[in-house]
Amino acid sequence: MNGIIEIEGMEFFAYHGCFEAEQIVGNKFTVYACLHYDCSRPAESDQITDALSYQTAYEIIAREMMKRSHLLEHVGQRMLNALYETFPQLTYAKIKISKMNPPLGGKIGSTSVTLEK
Repeated sequence: MNGIIEIEGMEFFAYHGCFEAEQIVGNKFTVYACLHYDCSRPAESDQITDALSYQTAYEIIAREMMKRSHLLEHVGQRMLNALYETFPQLTYAKIKISKMNPPLGGKIGSTSVTLEK
C-alpha cells in the first residue's frame, strides 16, 4: 500500500546564500516535504514503530537546515540523502526550500528550490 506524508510550513532561521551578508545576517526559510512510502506494515499493525516517523523526518530536515551552505540545492540534496538513508521504505521524496525576502534588489516574497528523488 502506498502512503504519502506531507510536512508543511516548517520555518527556520538559517545562514544559506552566496552573498557574504547572507552568511552573516541569515534569513528566514520555509520547507515543505512530501514523502511517498510503503505503508503496508503500519496500516496493518497500528504500531508507531512500523511507521515512517514524522518527528524523525522533521529532525533530519532541521539538522540539515542548520548546516551553512551557499546553495539551497546542496541543502536539499543533503536532506534527501539523509531521509533515504534513514527510511528504507521511502519510494519517492520531494523537498521544497523557500528563502523569504531574498536580497535581489527588489520586493520579492520568496525564491524556492524544489528537489525530487
